[in-house]
Amino acid sequence: MRHKGAAAALGVLGLLAVACGGGSGSTPGAAGGGTLTFAIGSDPGALDPATGVLAVTNAVLSLAYDTLTYTGPDGKIMPGLAEKWEVRPDSVTFTLRRDVTCSDGSKLTPRTVADNVNHITDPATKSPIYGVLVPAGTKAEADDAKGTVTLSTPKPFGFILESTPGIYIVCGKGLEDRSLLTRATSGSGPYTLTEAVPGDHYSFRVRRDYAWGPGGATTKDPAQPATVVLKVVPNEQTAANMLLSGGLNGAKFYGADRARLEAAPGVGKSVQPYGNGQFFYHQGDDRPAGDAAVRRALTQAVNLTELGGIATGGTGRPSTGLVLDPRPCPGDSVSGHVPGFDPAAAAAALDAAGWKAGTDGVREKDGRRLALRLLYATTRGSGVQAAAEYLAAAWKKAGAEVTLNGVIDTKMSESLTTGDWDVVWLPIGVTLPTQLVGFLSGPAAPEGGNFAHLSNKRYDALVAKAAGKPGPEGCALWLEAESALFENADLVPVVENTVLVASKGAKFDLLADVFSPTSFRLTEAG
Repeated sequence: MRHKGAAAALGVLGLLAVACGGGSGSTPGAAGGGTLTFAIGSDPGALDPATGVLAVTNAVLSLAYDTLTYTGPDGKIMPGLAEKWEVRPDSVTFTLRRDVTCSDGSKLTPRTVADNVNHITDPATKSPIYGVLVPAGTKAEADDAKGTVTLSTPKPFGFILESTPGIYIVCGKGLEDRSLLTRATSGSGPYTLTEAVPGDHYSFRVRRDYAWGPGGATTKDPAQPATVVLKVVPNEQTAANMLLSGGLNGAKFYGADRARLEAAPGVGKSVQPYGNGQFFYHQGDDRPAGDAAVRRALTQAVNLTELGGIATGGTGRPSTGLVLDPRPCPGDSVSGHVPGFDPAAAAAALDAAGWKAGTDGVREKDGRRLALRLLYATTRGSGVQAAAEYLAAAWKKAGAEVTLNGVIDTKMSESLTTGDWDVVWLPIGVTLPTQLVGFLSGPAAPEGGNFAHLSNKRYDALVAKAAGKPGPEGCALWLEAESALFENADLVPVVENTVLVASKGAKFDLLADVFSPTSFRLTEAG
């Protein structure tokens, strides 16, 4: 059984909204030192890496913490705190660099790494990333004399190495007293948090002695900013105005302000994938969507191409799977596996399933109305609101009564756990297929992470076969498992969201929606 802490992470991967790729600045030429200011859309909350689940939290943490390995732009694993490793089916042994120090001057050791992992897997911690970013059953053993740390799992785990770029390593005083981490950092990363003003800004100071970044990256370049400020700017229009006027060096844009930034001279632009736009059906007891025939019919009642265009304002791309680029398993698990748009077939299927139109047009079966409660996040921009309204209209034509329930991001997990919904629009962004398993199978919420109460035996069987194979060898099975979900209409992939990363007077790289801090450079303003 999965760790119950996963239930607290319901919607975690859906709310991460991960982006991959590099955000490039506008104009070459070093400006030297100074401050780089980047807008974040919401407050990150508590800064303990063992509890960090939202994208914005991990973006903040990425400035101050290192990981054992990094994922390169091509998807390959790069050295981080570990300079080399040896992978076995059920374990990986890392040899650590010996020159790494924490921000308080203490030395980072194999024991430091092991204590981090074992803290996350300790049931008393109730870490929401256990079983998601850290494989269930993982144990860590350190050998300080040899300079190694070994992570092992109870049975073979195909992506045991690939899971490590998501584990931030705490060191120094924060490892001894994690209460310090609520509004402070204690890591070996290139920046240290110097000021935290919740709801307004988070300021970081560079560590000029830092020399162990990805590929041996350092912070010695004269254009490396001495200070980085992450400013909380919830309104995209405000962020766009600030960037154009020089009040920001970077920000991400999902909505209507993308167009004017894309047309603005002197602004660096990078369009990146940002998680799938998709919806899940609740399959719990006495739910209409517990019947696969109803799920398929409701899916057939929607023009998914139009829906994707509405949800993204025309900036989306066709969805090809559940895992974001750079994928460990390239391929298309979507095409040909999702029920196609056919309102007549949808009506016939609902008739055949016993849902007959009532006098007011709403279908009924055994005295129950075909009533659907549609849950979605209001903080995802006007496109998601419009997509929810489009779905409601399509299903009303099919004979359903739809109630819209928009909530803010921080309420999404709570709403999913209570189960007071029948359909949920939930973007998902993961880098490994294994990170989804606990949300798509196993114990249902609130005992486990299976928030939609899914029970797809074909998916379970394929996952069981794939999980024990080394990553690439299991890829065909992982893709087939995703297709099994779509064919059963357990979830419906609609569109691959994209985000515009805009910059002015600076250059920086983003990967999986977290910064590569050693890539920060101030440039001549455009």
